[in-house]
Amino acid sequence: MSNRRVVPDDTPLPARAEDLLRELAPQVLGALVRRFGDFDTAEDAVQEALLAAATQWPVEGLPDNPRGWLMQVAQRRMADAVRAEVARRRRETTAFDRDVPDAMPVDQDDTLAMFFLCCHPALSSASAIALTLRAVGGLGTAEIAHAFLLPETTMAQRITRAKKKLATLDRPFAGIDELSRSERLGTVLHVLYLIFTEGSTSTAGPDLHRVDLSTEAIRLARAVHRLLPDHTEVTGLLALMLLTDARRAARTGAHGELIPLAEQNRARWDRTQITEGVRLTTSTLAQGLSGPYQIQAAIAVLHAQAVRAEDTDWSKILDLYLLLEKFADNPIVTLNRAVATAMVHGPAAGLALAATLDDQLSTNHRLDAVRGHLHEMAGDFPAAIAHYTAAAARTPSSPENHYLTLRAARLRHS
Repeated sequence: MSNRRVVPDDTPLPARAEDLLRELAPQVLGALVRRFGDFDTAEDAVQEALLAAATQWPVEGLPDNPRGWLMQVAQRRMADAVRAEVARRRRETTAFDRDVPDAMPVDQDDTLAMFFLCCHPALSSASAIALTLRAVGGLGTAEIAHAFLLPETTMAQRITRAKKKLATLDRPFAGIDELSRSERLGTVLHVLYLIFTEGSTSTAGPDLHRVDLSTEAIRLARAVHRLLPDHTEVTGLLALMLLTDARRAARTGAHGELIPLAEQNRARWDRTQITEGVRLTTSTLAQGLSGPYQIQAAIAVLHAQAVRAEDTDWSKILDLYLLLEKFADNPIVTLNRAVATAMVHGPAAGLALAATLDDQLSTNHRLDAVRGHLHEMAGDFPAAIAHYTAAAARTPSSPENHYLTLRAARLRHS
């Protein structure tokens, strides 16, 4: 009896296979890396297995056990490479020669292992992001380079250096115990947060969003949440991503120009994502507000629940920012608190708080942008124009530049 399934005509195999391969690739890679500790050789073996699947599955149909099929092919490729290049591993490759798909069990923990491997504390955030997208996200080097506006050769070198750095460490691919998992989880979440943030509001370039990047960050966050469903910060980060991404369609106009939160058409917000984000955030509240992602998700919930901008509960948001600063004391959080302070206590109070950030954010366009907004609230249009113009000159993002320039122009003619 054949172990192949006949796929119905109304379910295109290529699309299904692509999604499946993307999900299974990090699991297979994680199993190989944890067994042999050779990232490059394991990655090559997995790539060959994926190529074989992409070639054979559309013709022969999906196997009954796609993961086992990939694992078996990758095992053989890995065994051939190891046998040819590393004689001292012959005993290990003997086990790989067995014609049994389950010779090395593969489960979701292998995906999690790849997350924690790619977010090794020895790597910089930039290297960890690149390696995560490459090994866990399944993105090609060219795709990652494009997402971060870097030459492909530069990104390739970054990924290569990250792998070489891991290769110099003592057993970096060894099984991760609960202690080391706990120590690295913060880095894993930070990397996913940075990937999403860059996709949600690009730091440079012609577009405000890089949908492929933010979508990939959400997919990866879902994978971590499936593995750690009871962790409040994992849940909070996923909720924050969904609640933020729900506003994407309303954040830009017909020509790609930025539309601030207060002026967005809230009917264009994705209610399905908001519902899920609110549910996830609510599920964490029984344990109290105990982490920065959970608190930011709670802030996003308050924005999402306001039918109109003027219905926003800024007093609660201000309280949450005060709490957030205890967990994530950085100038951007304080700058956001300045906005909330202005909404509760008036623009003068917000400007006074923003003034404390001169040294920390002297070259960041966001400080001038917020000051422009608060001066506009206060009716001081000349000061607002000056700050909007300064912010526009500093931002490398075209949509932000256009928004700030237009804001200043409108005030000049008001």
